[in-house]
Amino acid sequence: MDDVSLITSIAIALGLAAMGGFLARLARLSPVVGYLAAGLLISPATPGYTADPAAMQQLANLGVIFLMFGVGLHFNLRDLLAVRAIAIPGAIIQVCAATAFGTGIGLAFHLPWREALVLGLAISIASTIILIRTLEDRGLMGTIHARVVIGWLIAQDIITVVVLAMIPSLAHEGNGLEWKPVAFAALRAAVFVVIMLGFGARLLPRLLSLVARTGSRELFVLAFVAAALGIATSAAAFGLSIALGAFIAGVAVSETETSHQVAADVVPLRDAFAVLFFVSVGLLLDPDVVRANKGLFLAILLSVLFVNAAIAFVTAAVFPFPGRTALVVGAGLGQLGEFTFIVGSEGVREGLMTEETYAIILAVAAISIVVNPFAFRTIDAIESVLRRLGPIWRFVDRQGEIPEPEIPRSDHVVIVGYGRVGELTGHALSQLGIPFAVVEIDLDRARALNAAGIPTIWGDAGTREVLERTGIEHAHAVVITVPEESSAFVATAAARALNPAVPILVRARAGGEIRPLRELGANEVIVPEYEGGLEMMRQALVYLGFDPQEALHLSNAVRDIHYQAEAFDHPI
Repeated sequence: MDDVSLITSIAIALGLAAMGGFLARLARLSPVVGYLAAGLLISPATPGYTADPAAMQQLANLGVIFLMFGVGLHFNLRDLLAVRAIAIPGAIIQVCAATAFGTGIGLAFHLPWREALVLGLAISIASTIILIRTLEDRGLMGTIHARVVIGWLIAQDIITVVVLAMIPSLAHEGNGLEWKPVAFAALRAAVFVVIMLGFGARLLPRLLSLVARTGSRELFVLAFVAAALGIATSAAAFGLSIALGAFIAGVAVSETETSHQVAADVVPLRDAFAVLFFVSVGLLLDPDVVRANKGLFLAILLSVLFVNAAIAFVTAAVFPFPGRTALVVGAGLGQLGEFTFIVGSEGVREGLMTEETYAIILAVAAISIVVNPFAFRTIDAIESVLRRLGPIWRFVDRQGEIPEPEIPRSDHVVIVGYGRVGELTGHALSQLGIPFAVVEIDLDRARALNAAGIPTIWGDAGTREVLERTGIEHAHAVVITVPEESSAFVATAAARALNPAVPILVRARAGGEIRPLRELGANEVIVPEYEGGLEMMRQALVYLGFDPQEALHLSNAVRDIHYQAEAFDHPI
């Protein structure tokens, strides 16, 4: 009879992972929590079926390759450079401080110094996947806070690549840190990067373009998968990790003209094998090990949830950015994720870390993923407390020289937020000769707008002082375009309090926000998702031969039905 143990392990692992991920999303947690739980259910630590750890580990290596390949493929140097003034030095300072603290914890619990160092490195790195999902759920994507923290994590990704290159050299025998092996490892990594990026810049574009011309999607997928696996495994020949090789492979492919199609095709592979990676991590979770090492477990957990967050907050607060940006950075970095698992597993593979310590890190990571969304919910309360501590908040919330523009005195429009939506409104008002003033929380953008002749107040529109400087008491209308849910709510309430009669138009992320925004004083609430769908419907009717005016009338009728249904809490 054929041996189907591997197939059985994969089938059970994926089935439990799907169920666990679904339940986690119902609980508004990251699916990663469900995947880790699935691994725990089929681990030796729990009764019932036990998957083959060796086979699952080999599949997990594919997960590491595709995860890191995806990171390299989507690596965007422009995003990092846009906030380089805070992201690069901030990430370096934060990783070094968090690593030092984590290493100190390891030494305090009598771990060997190499194991303590790998522990510190592993718990200094936050998860990009978890953070981006949380930012999306909180409506923060597109804000200056999100740009800074994502740039920060991109810098962390680069630091992780360097760490992965150095880990094999730490296994060198000796009582102290041998700098020659470290330097040699850095040289090997540099040579590998130069060769592989040179290969990517010259041979890969031609290879993928040649395969793409055949019109065969399966050959195209096969070609880039073979390239990714080939470059990843070739890293071993240089004494480097497959994770580093996969990252470089992704960066190499990202420079080709076919990178967008590769990115689309790699997602299913990345997601499937990444799930198996997280399940394999869950296999290593061992409650007995955690119970036997409660002191170390609690010390690491408190370090990740509070010390890491505090280090990130203080580091970000040193730079002249909004105080809320520092709070978002602090909340976002109080968790661990995929890179922690990769760094820890590399440490175990090189004999630098025991499986017991790794199991404790995994348990801490799982809890941090569960708790992190709640950290974001505390931002408003923490900001409120800091605002009452005047001097401290003034230091945290400073942004260097603040522009002082000439603001229209009366009968003008106040635009809160000057992203794509606000800019369209401002352009229309300019064409019609209607005066307006802008409130923008991004200092660089505020300075650029003032330099372009657009009167802009820097600051948070949720504060009375900022709105008063716009002359809102004598404004003709207020247009609130910020994408962040909490900012829109606070700005609406503040604007209505300062001018009970002014018309307020607010952008909402979803229909469920219509009713609460109207209760706060909004006259009109616009949901971009609805408006896009209505315009698609209207255009489709026109192309089908309907009279444009009739199509517009029908579109307006559907709009009224949807908005009224949401306003009265009866969504269609």
